[in-house]
Amino acid sequence: MIVVEGLVITVLVLTGFREAVLNAIPMDLKRSIGIGIGLFLVLIGLADAGIVVAGPNPPVVALTTDLANLRMLVFVIGLALAAILTVRRVKGGLLISIIVTTAVAVLINEVWGDSAMFAFGKATIPSSVFAAPDFSLVGNFSFGFFGTLGFISALVPVFAVMLSDFFDTMGTAVALGDEAGLLDEEGRLPDMKRVLVVDSLAAAAGGAASASSNTTYIESAAGIGEGGRTGLTSVVVGLLFLLCLFISPLANVIPFEATAPVLIIVGYFMMRSVTEIDWRDPSIGIRALLTITLMPFTYSITNGVGAGFVTYTAIKVMQGKGREVHPLLYLVSAGFVFYFVRGVHP
Repeated sequence: MIVVEGLVITVLVLTGFREAVLNAIPMDLKRSIGIGIGLFLVLIGLADAGIVVAGPNPPVVALTTDLANLRMLVFVIGLALAAILTVRRVKGGLLISIIVTTAVAVLINEVWGDSAMFAFGKATIPSSVFAAPDFSLVGNFSFGFFGTLGFISALVPVFAVMLSDFFDTMGTAVALGDEAGLLDEEGRLPDMKRVLVVDSLAAAAGGAASASSNTTYIESAAGIGEGGRTGLTSVVVGLLFLLCLFISPLANVIPFEATAPVLIIVGYFMMRSVTEIDWRDPSIGIRALLTITLMPFTYSITNGVGAGFVTYTAIKVMQGKGREVHPLLYLVSAGFVFYFVRGVHP
């Protein structure tokens, strides 16, 4: 399914459709998407640290009742260190905070935690640094789900994942481009088609490796926050990840409590453009509010982007300004209405 949706999106990129949709999005909606992603990052960081947990009251998240423990102390140390280094504009400050916080976590875990304090065995000195990667799942996929579900029924989950991939990447790329200062005056990312082609092919490659869609991730904002601005940054990161395949026991030492503070600081970076939204204009403020809040509240970038598209189109039509809406946005809004009504959310 992931392979199919990745290939379909690749076709949409090569025909220029995906980039045309991106260019049709108004600037204030693009800013809202970036702000929403920043708030989403903060929630992910707090959830990774165990500060907030799922709960019925309140309906989305609740503050954990277990704050008085050493894991929370590690998170607080990491957040304080990351914040101080950011304020002092120390180069590599976020990476330094991860390394130092991991060292503190390992020390606490070994001395007081009997090597079992952190989730998934993290913050534990590994018995071996090197490990051979297992590639047995690479290429282990098929298109048999069409025969199992029926062609029409199989298109529904493909459409759901494709819609998520399609707009997650667009929103993420624009938000990250804005944070890196790469957008032009119209809010467009130069050579965006190249970005989208790579992303689409990578999505299909992820499925071919029996993994999830290998799309652009919002955590890339951490690299931008440290000064990464060119493709060389991604190349270096990719090579380092390749090496990590062979030192996975060492990479697994880093606990969530050490990386969560970085997500929160990066979320702050992306939230700074909230002042550029004209909140006094309800036609802008309402759609911005829904776009920003639905991302973290529903744990989905796609849901926030979809709400922004639908409300933007609906408000323009109700204002009698339907001609100002790009025809592609009518098409996309109709697709999101189907997405929400049919409940095909991935």
